[in-house]
Amino acid sequence: MEHPDISATATADALQEIWIPVHGARLRGDVAVVPDARGIVAFVHGSGSSRLSPRNREVARQLNRGGLSTLLFDLLTLEEEAIDSRTRALRFDIDLLAGRLLDVVDWLAAQPRTADLRIGLFGASTGAAAALQVAAQRPRSVGAVVSRGGRPDLAAAWLGRVHAPTLLIVGGLDPEVLELNKQAARQLHAPCELRIVPGATHLFEEPGALAQVARLASGWMSLHLRRGAPQLASPSDGTPG
Repeated sequence: MEHPDISATATADALQEIWIPVHGARLRGDVAVVPDARGIVAFVHGSGSSRLSPRNREVARQLNRGGLSTLLFDLLTLEEEAIDSRTRALRFDIDLLAGRLLDVVDWLAAQPRTADLRIGLFGASTGAAAALQVAAQRPRSVGAVVSRGGRPDLAAAWLGRVHAPTLLIVGGLDPEVLELNKQAARQLHAPCELRIVPGATHLFEEPGALAQVARLASGWMSLHLRRGAPQLASPSDGTPG
């Protein structure tokens, strides 16, 4: 049975499978709802990954323990994933990914169980670029962004429009991505921190590296998505100038 809406019985202990309508497709997702949540965090997976990413799921569990609801979803349909596995093209189509995420953010804002929650975006690799682009387009909905080993440079035209506090997490042994994040941090006008995880490579597979990512992300999201956190005034939605 397909679930188009978040059930009143969905909890963090029993993930609910849902299908999210977006332009031209339906995306499969898993939602965990925490009682009296501080906010909800949507995970935007990186290139070649999916909602089943073990790294994102580990971070999501940490966020649930910290009082945040979470949504993990597929940015691509099964047919698109098959195409991408051959061509590697769709994973770098940031406009496509951002368009999908934009619809997901609007869907969360319309769901009875999440309509009153501020939304955080946790982006990995190319997903971080999509997250930043959407944060710029939905400043009243998106209250915080965390990037894990992300490519914010792929959203360069949007960085100056991002109002959501943004945390950039990069592995200390990922020098090319670290330099790209340093450059992006200088372009962001929003509150921004760059945190380096010593001894970690791009996928944070080293012992303790992902746990540190989870702690940093949980702290950032809990701080900026809490009830009563200021919502920044912003210009109307639009395209970068």
